[in-house]
Amino acid sequence: MPVLPGAEPYHHEGGEVGVLLCHGFTGSPQSMRPWAEYLAERGLTVALPLLPGHGTRWEDLRPTGWQDWYAEVDRELRTLRERCTRVFVAGLSMGGALALRLAAKHGDAVAGVMVVNPANKVHGPAAHALPLLRHFVPTTKGITSDIAKEGVEELGYSHVPLHAAHSLRNFLRLVDGELPQVTQPLLLLHSPRDHVVPPVDSERVLGRVSSTDVTEILLEQSQHVATLDHDADRIFEESHAFVTRLVKKSDAESVQQSDSGSAERNGPGSLEQREGTATGG
Repeated sequence: MPVLPGAEPYHHEGGEVGVLLCHGFTGSPQSMRPWAEYLAERGLTVALPLLPGHGTRWEDLRPTGWQDWYAEVDRELRTLRERCTRVFVAGLSMGGALALRLAAKHGDAVAGVMVVNPANKVHGPAAHALPLLRHFVPTTKGITSDIAKEGVEELGYSHVPLHAAHSLRNFLRLVDGELPQVTQPLLLLHSPRDHVVPPVDSERVLGRVSSTDVTEILLEQSQHVATLDHDADRIFEESHAFVTRLVKKSDAESVQQSDSGSAERNGPGSLEQREGTATGG
């Protein structure tokens, strides 16, 4: 099936700092495109892939699962690592969970994590029935366009295939167990008025990661798809400031290490000085 207009993946070749952005479940790169373009305009290398089964018709999502979605962002991360000296990962909703797993699995290869309304659990009584229910009920109503801003819509599916929802449930449980492995600096932005992913999911993420550099920001004017909502500009600005701060910090630490190494080589008692003294004696 052809990709829906506006749902195409986005890539931009910029500088040596890269950002991988991950869209959400049943959504598409359209929800992340303004964020990606904002970062690209500021010189960053940006990758925003289209996840398998997304961006066409909901029937195409049914046979896919979390292994397919994660494999796509994992490949993109590895490609960015070949091109860039430092790579950050970011995501919205399920894309936030994908970003967190990339951080947990890739360690120092990920310089920092930025997530907006990250999903941590499939809520509601129907979630427990998914393993059985999916064999009898093919779909449920869609979850797209939870946006407060008038006239703005998210490009996504009107139906959620329950087979895919079951896989998402399994994936979120897996990621929850891996959250303590996330040690990178974390920027987490979430909406108190989210009707898709409740605030308790963000609280759970914040409480389980091992990151010591954590910034939490409330998006008071937005709902779930905050990247297209009233707080979108704040998300973009805060994420760029986050990346800039960490890059400068890393550069400063590299300079300090270089200066320290030079002092050890040439300072009092160094090999060079001892050899010089012996020769001069």
